[in-house]
Amino acid sequence: MLSLIASFAPPQASSFAGEVDALTLWLVGMCTFFTVLIAAMVVYFSVRYRRRHPDEVGSRFDHSTWLEVVWTSIPLLIVLVTFVWGAKVYFRLYRPPAGAAVYYVTGKQWMWKTQHPTGQREINELHLPVGEPVKLTLTSEDVIHSFFVPAFRAKVDVVPGRYTTMWFTPTKPGRYHLFCAEYCGTEHSRMVGWVTVMERVDYERWLATVPVAVTPAEQGGKLFTDLGCQSCHAEGNKNGPSLRNLFGSKVKLASGGTAVADEDYLHESILDPERKVVAGWRSEMPSFRGRVDEQGILNLISYIKGLTGVESPAKTESAEEQSAAAGSEPR
Repeated sequence: MLSLIASFAPPQASSFAGEVDALTLWLVGMCTFFTVLIAAMVVYFSVRYRRRHPDEVGSRFDHSTWLEVVWTSIPLLIVLVTFVWGAKVYFRLYRPPAGAAVYYVTGKQWMWKTQHPTGQREINELHLPVGEPVKLTLTSEDVIHSFFVPAFRAKVDVVPGRYTTMWFTPTKPGRYHLFCAEYCGTEHSRMVGWVTVMERVDYERWLATVPVAVTPAEQGGKLFTDLGCQSCHAEGNKNGPSLRNLFGSKVKLASGGTAVADEDYLHESILDPERKVVAGWRSEMPSFRGRVDEQGILNLISYIKGLTGVESPAKTESAEEQSAAAGSEPR
């Protein structure tokens, strides 16, 4: 049965693809079983207990304790098993392992732009080493997209104005389809690509063939200066809170709560600084919405990460890749 189903399904190419398939088969099988059972019982009782004479009256039936217990206990047990199983798979998909390599993915009508931890960039392509956990941090420059790799059983919505994450461990070398699974405009069908899984040696060889420009931390540092951010956030400046050791720390807010200074917090603070004002400081920072694009925000975040000793996750776009990206966009 499983081999028959596998012949119609994409290959299982990630560490949790088998778990997702098993849960899916359980849900489909359970629904099919009860659908057929209920339909068969409806037909059987309609025939077996049909009225044979106009004056025929059925016998009285009040209740049956054991019947009540059975048809309450069995569905409850099935629901609890399904819930626990589904929660286990969900939390496994939700929590990436420590040390997973971080890749950045940006969706844009109608293309995927990816960045490697070592700085290489691709358009509608993503090369990965086999057998190593990968964490993707995703955002969109325009509308809602959905990053979907069927062979990995991995899909997540990519939402403008925020970061979403997903992770997987590729288990089989090969070339796998990448789709946008959310209708995103007239050219939605063009938003496809490939994920290429390679042996570590081949992956390192491929990385060596792709040119790397300025690091995002360096690009972010230049943007930090060009925007005049150092006038408030430079070390020892009294006009704004210091960014030294900010990333990953807990920030006390003027509203009385706290927030973790992660990518989402920094992204929100750059575009909407009045949402979460740091305690002890006035809300004087201007919004950079419309002045800094998503690539610039990623560079600024990489620069701020560098102030805490966190390794920069990606490099900036090379001139060749910028040209390729421009050529890939519809005119």
